[in-house]
Amino acid sequence: MALSLRSLLILSATLFLTTEASTFIHSRAAYYPNSDEHGTDVGACGFGSFGATINGGDVSAVSNLYRNGVGCGDCYQVRCSNSHYCSNKGVTVVITDSGSGPSTDFILSRRAFGKMAQTKDAAASLLALGVVDIEYRRVACSYPNKNITIKIDENSNYPYYLAFVLWYQQGDKDITAVQLCETRNFACKLLDRSYGAVWTTTSPPRGPLSLRILLSGEDGDESWIVPVNNIPENWKAGETYDTGVQIHV
Repeated sequence: MALSLRSLLILSATLFLTTEASTFIHSRAAYYPNSDEHGTDVGACGFGSFGATINGGDVSAVSNLYRNGVGCGDCYQVRCSNSHYCSNKGVTVVITDSGSGPSTDFILSRRAFGKMAQTKDAAASLLALGVVDIEYRRVACSYPNKNITIKIDENSNYPYYLAFVLWYQQGDKDITAVQLCETRNFACKLLDRSYGAVWTTTSPPRGPLSLRILLSGEDGDESWIVPVNNIPENWKAGETYDTGVQIHV
């Protein structure tokens, strides 16, 4: 009897957590008025042109969800509420920018806004409305056959100043800290979040460099991941480096 009661309690807790994780939040969404099908390449996350085309261009700016840059790269399922036009699936977007409109949490790319609709005709009707009621929830990002990739910012200046962003982070956790470590003596330096998803340091360590990335979940769970591949000793501004690791979801 005790075992059955314990099993029931575990099942109830699991169902509660599942329900909580799948709960949609009501809001409103608009779309970039001057955009083409994709997002902007000057977004506040610092992703550059990558931020306009990642996820096929299904991207969005957010207001409160930006969280001083911590929300950059997060993924959300967004679906509009008008049953005449909107599909139940909606669209999954990646956060690449910060912005707000009239009582909106999301400003979607034109492509993503239209993908909330059931048909092309319905998409045209949604676009004509401009602002629509939506519901959204956080979901895991997925980039099959991609590893987390380091993109060295064009403003970096070897060997005096290093800035970079991290591309293709799977899962539903936030990158809340990054350390840069010397591979020869394992001395590590905590980096600054300059803005958005851009991590920076002046006087970076010399030699090949290893990263340590702190992932934090909404449940308070935290874990460090250490890439397999290092940033090469003679790193260059504008280059990309495959870390050799990915978060399994």
